[in-house]
Amino acid sequence: MKILEDQKKQDNTVGSRSKTHLAYIAGFLDGDGSVMLQVKKRKDGALKRRFMTTICFYQDTRHEKNLYWIQKILRIGYISRRNDGMTELRINGYSQVNNIIKLILPYVKFKKLQCEALLKACKVLLSTTLRKLDKKQLLKIADCILVIQNENYVTKRKKTKEELFKMLDLTP
Repeated sequence: MKILEDQKKQDNTVGSRSKTHLAYIAGFLDGDGSVMLQVKKRKDGALKRRFMTTICFYQDTRHEKNLYWIQKILRIGYISRRNDGMTELRINGYSQVNNIIKLILPYVKFKKLQCEALLKACKVLLSTTLRKLDKKQLLKIADCILVIQNENYVTKRKKTKEELFKMLDLTP
């Protein structure tokens, strides 16, 4: 009987996290979160650009304890209070974002396209150094950026495909 109980516990977990918790976190991301893949200009360094992957959860500061719970379950991220009464939990970094998206992707419903695109980009970014990214890899990342930004609700102006290609030196 003990073996059956242990098997049931294993069936309901991914690693040490319960599937129910991961499903809840995915639902929270679907409703009050975002995934981002950005290319940022740099003043230092030879490439003059960097890629940034982010998962962000937002909550009214009065209810920020939910974000601390998510942080505890995922064991990653940092929490900050904004000046507009909102608190956010941010997870940055190719490897960290890749790992979290893999955990919650089976439960994501509304942001599945963005999460899949972010996962593809992370795979490319983790496969080599930024300096060694070839044109094909840069095009794949650019496509992922465009998918994510076209699916996301943003208040700021989005980069056009042409602007993005120029930043990545993909224009002829």
